[in-house]
Amino acid sequence: MSIASHPQPRIGHLALFWVGKRLPLRVLRSAAGYYIGTTDEEGPVSRESIEYFPSIEVAATALENGEWQQRSHP
Repeated sequence: MSIASHPQPRIGHLALFWVGKRLPLRVLRSAAGYYIGTTDEEGPVSRESIEYFPSIEVAATALENGEWQQRSHP
């Protein structure tokens, strides 16, 4: 019997908690670097990742592989 792994949720937990929106995770950029977060039609909503990444490629790989840490607060 094998244990199925559960993929990391692909929506922003902080966006859902603080603004009630189910927004997809994506790679975003700020002055501090690239991060995993959410946006809506008005712009950035939440920074979901604890870490900042040095490039868009590294951030995209982390998002795809689930190799990032979820922030617990804004």
